[in-house]
Amino acid sequence: MMNLFALLNPSNRRCSSWRLLLLFFTFHFSLFTPLAATTHWRIEAESPQTRILQRGDTLDITSPQGLSLWWDQPLTTPCTIQYRACVVVDGGPCDRLSDLNCFWMASEPFAGLSKRGGRFAESYRLKCYYLGYGGNHNTTTRFRRYIADTLAINDPAHRPPVLVEYTDSAHLLRPNHWYAVRIECRADGLTRYFIDDELLVDYLDPAPLTRGWFAFRTTWSHTRLTAFRVTTEQQ
Repeated sequence: MMNLFALLNPSNRRCSSWRLLLLFFTFHFSLFTPLAATTHWRIEAESPQTRILQRGDTLDITSPQGLSLWWDQPLTTPCTIQYRACVVVDGGPCDRLSDLNCFWMASEPFAGLSKRGGRFAESYRLKCYYLGYGGNHNTTTRFRRYIADTLAINDPAHRPPVLVEYTDSAHLLRPNHWYAVRIECRADGLTRYFIDDELLVDYLDPAPLTRGWFAFRTTWSHTRLTAFRVTTEQQ
């Protein structure tokens, strides 16, 4: 079989323009394929145009509206969650610099998957920790503890308080930068969020969430997620 370089050689008479075009698209789109049905990720998307492609352990996520991407394995403290992620800004229709977010220790998310439908306000149904990095069009980074108050869906007065907040540029998103995220959950109720080895959240919960699920959360963005892993520690 003729190799790629031989086929692309201009001296090769079989190298017509349509062959080159076909080769380009075959090579380019073979890098990412649709998210495998066997993956551990479950999709909760607001838009039917949401697209998630996969190459190895890297997910390429294009989300015109709200998206929660749930890891389908439950977490129990003590544990550490780690992954790398970036917000792609390269001229695409969803390439907006905002919302590299996540939920963790969320209560029974799959029971209400269809009811929430990816809509952010519906997430107030959950009991969980939430970190919004570069939210509100990349103007805030905030940490909250959700308490499963359904009144908060429609009434802002019932929404959980902001426990930690950053608004300076050093703690907002940079385009196309690969962030290293690490979340530590201890059995005594201490939860800590690090990004690029900087500690942003150091919260001791008086009523600890010791078991739950993780979700990568975003909206109207093009993001990539890779190297996701959960380490469970011995008590």
